[in-house]
Amino acid sequence: MFPQIARRLIEEFKPKNTNYIFDPYCGTGTTMLEAKLAKIESAGTDLNPMARLISVAKTTNYNIDKILHYRDSLSDDTFAYSFNKNKGALKLVDFKNIDFWFSRKSIFELTFLLNRIQDTIDEEYQDFFLVALSESFREVSYTRNSEFKLYRMPKHRMEQHKPDTFGIFFSKITRNIEGLKSLNDKDLDTYVHVHNFNTCHINPKEVLNREIDFVLCSPPYGDSKTTVAYGQFSRLSNQWLGVESASQIDNMLMGGNRKNDMIDFHSEYAKKELNEIKEEDAKRFIEVESFLNDYKSSIDNVAKAVRHKGRIAYVVGNRTVKGVQIPLDYITVELFEKNGFDHITTIVREIPNKRMPKANSPTNKKEKHHQQ
Repeated sequence: MFPQIARRLIEEFKPKNTNYIFDPYCGTGTTMLEAKLAKIESAGTDLNPMARLISVAKTTNYNIDKILHYRDSLSDDTFAYSFNKNKGALKLVDFKNIDFWFSRKSIFELTFLLNRIQDTIDEEYQDFFLVALSESFREVSYTRNSEFKLYRMPKHRMEQHKPDTFGIFFSKITRNIEGLKSLNDKDLDTYVHVHNFNTCHINPKEVLNREIDFVLCSPPYGDSKTTVAYGQFSRLSNQWLGVESASQIDNMLMGGNRKNDMIDFHSEYAKKELNEIKEEDAKRFIEVESFLNDYKSSIDNVAKAVRHKGRIAYVVGNRTVKGVQIPLDYITVELFEKNGFDHITTIVREIPNKRMPKANSPTNKKEKHHQQ
């Protein structure tokens, strides 16, 4: 979800008397920030703790003087750390395979930063600094940063990888302070609410305790394991921050839990495509069907929470499985029509450059790759 897209959809398609916007898959809070900039109250929900952390920090008007004070204090602490020879007294963060992903030097430095944030910064300001640190975790690690999935860089690259942990962290802080200044300059006091409930199982109205005027979101276009592995991408950061379910997030997300007693998914708009996938690979079809069943459950619940004459805008992607493109745009229209909604329009856009594997295999066969 690019900010410009969310902004334009709010400007052009929000219904009259819009006071409340909801994003059922809010990710890092782009929709909610754009709603705030439009002076509209908003809420979002996401099952990934890292996404919620970023959403909160991105949409909060922190006191800039306090942020600068805490930054300077952290800077002084890291300077003193460089001259402290008794680094062994530091109680290191530890989780499974931490030494596989981080050098011992990096573990000491990252642990030091995490401890100083948690021990010396008021709790209401910690999220701002934890966001910068969470981004630093991955950059400092041995992961191949060009992809979402967790892959360790080759040995020769590891030997050359000597990251400046403190420099990386403070560069993130500097950039985010500029963003905060820009937000604060707009003098906005619009409320943003970040939740962690699953719309596959819960009607948003039950949690939000109000009807929704406008739903604006970019839903997943397949289960995380076989599309964009958001859980993997955020795993190291979640582990560093003590999230117990860090390695299970992809299983928790839409389509991640494949049940044996799964209800068949029916679509008049995509019957041909789904049958083609089923005939080609029954296992892959089950993965697709599992996602679509969860997608349907989520849409059914979201639809119940929207007020009369409210509107919904879904920014979707049509993925390809076994060489067959799944028309998620048509499926989305169909599912909302079954809930009593009328389709207004579908806008098609070109996809700009984004983080993708250099080569992928739509057939899941190693010898059949398509270059990106």
